[in-house]
Amino acid sequence: MADHLKVGIVLSGGGIRGIAHLGVLKALTDAGIKIDHVSGTSAGSIVGALFAQGHDPEKILYEFLKVKLLKFIRASFGANGLLSIENTQKLLLELIPHNSFEGLAVPLTIATTNFSEGTLTYFSSGELIKAIQASCAIPGVFKPVIINNQMYVDGGVLNNFPVEPLRKDCDIVIGSTCNHLPVVDKIINFKKLIERAAIMSTNADMENKYTLCDVVIEPQGMGATSIFDIGKTEEIYWLGYDCALKMIQTNPVLKNLTKKPLKIA
Repeated sequence: MADHLKVGIVLSGGGIRGIAHLGVLKALTDAGIKIDHVSGTSAGSIVGALFAQGHDPEKILYEFLKVKLLKFIRASFGANGLLSIENTQKLLLELIPHNSFEGLAVPLTIATTNFSEGTLTYFSSGELIKAIQASCAIPGVFKPVIINNQMYVDGGVLNNFPVEPLRKDCDIVIGSTCNHLPVVDKIINFKKLIERAAIMSTNADMENKYTLCDVVIEPQGMGATSIFDIGKTEEIYWLGYDCALKMIQTNPVLKNLTKKPLKIA
C-alpha cells in the first residue's frame, strides 16, 4: 500500500468522448484508489468538477442520460458563435449548488483559454460554473464566456491535457485521455476529414505530456467518435471503465495504489 502518496488525475477534453473519464474514475474508485487533485479541460472539466463534488461516476452518467445534455445548449446565432452553453447553469447548479472551487471535496484545476489576451489560464478558486462553461466553449461553435470583462473559450485551444498543475502538487499523476485515433485508409466525408485533422492537431504534443504522467489510460480508437455523438454515451463509458480496469490489473503503479481486489468481467 502507498497511503502517503498524493494522487492526481488529468482529464482531457473531447466532447462526448469525455464520458470515458467517468468510466475510468469509476474503476479507480471501485479499486479504492483515492484521488487528491483533479485537473481537466472542456469535457474533462465537467466530469472533474462533478467527481470533485463527490458524485459517484456511474450516477453522473445516468444523470447525463436522464437530462439529455444537449437540450441545455440553445441556439445563439451571432458573430461570435452558433450556440450558447449558458443554459447549462441550471443543471450544474443542481449538481454543484455552492458553485465554488472552495466547496468541492477534492481540489480542482480547470484549463481555459483567455481569448481576449490569447493566453492559457487556469482556474482553481472562486466561481466554478463560469470556469467550466469557459473551458467547454469551442470557438466558432459556442459563444465565448465572459469572465471579468474578458472572453474565455475552450481550454483545449492551448492545453487539452492540463497535466502541469498536477505535477507540481502530486506524487503520482494518472492521465485519462479519450482522443486516440485509429489507423484509417480512407476518409468517407468532409466532416470526418475536419474532425480527424482537429484531433491530430490537439494530440500533437501528447507524447511530451505523457512523460509527465506516471500512468496513462487511453481507450483505443476513441477519436473516431464525433464529439457530439450522444448516442454512444453508454458505450463510451464502458470503454473507459474496461480500459481502466485492465490497467489496474496490470500496471505496477496502479497495483501499488489499489486497496480493493478487482476482477475483469
